[in-house]
Amino acid sequence: MAITERTYNVPLRKAFQKAPMYRRAKKAVTALRIFIAKNMKSEEVLIGPRVNEKIWEKGIKSPPHHVKVNAVKDDKDNVVRVELVGFEFKPKEKKEKKQKAEGLAGKIQEKLGVKEGKEAKTEKKEETKEAKPKQDKPKA
Repeated sequence: MAITERTYNVPLRKAFQKAPMYRRAKKAVTALRIFIAKNMKSEEVLIGPRVNEKIWEKGIKSPPHHVKVNAVKDDKDNVVRVELVGFEFKPKEKKEKKQKAEGLAGKIQEKLGVKEGKEAKTEKKEETKEAKPKQDKPKA
């Protein structure tokens, strides 16, 4: 289980200048991925969230010209993990997806917050009738 760790100052300018203005940050990310894959001799490269945020910091049109990163390769998995210098690689946590109700009836129940269907609706109606006593309105 050999671990290789290197620090690179990755030049991005030449790569993203070849792309149109509205695709420059995307091109910079792919250039980083290609650079690391070539120099660390691995096909699978995982880019950390801080490097990604650094590249996209000023928007899609103006990424940084250079990025200083730490690349860690685990020979066991043959995966390279890339993160900004001074930070450890921590992948973003995946959010759990909610199960969506099927069909129109399911969507309506989801919007209303009803879980059991018709039975829950009738119970709510009975509760509201019992809770609200009738008040006599004064006639004007």
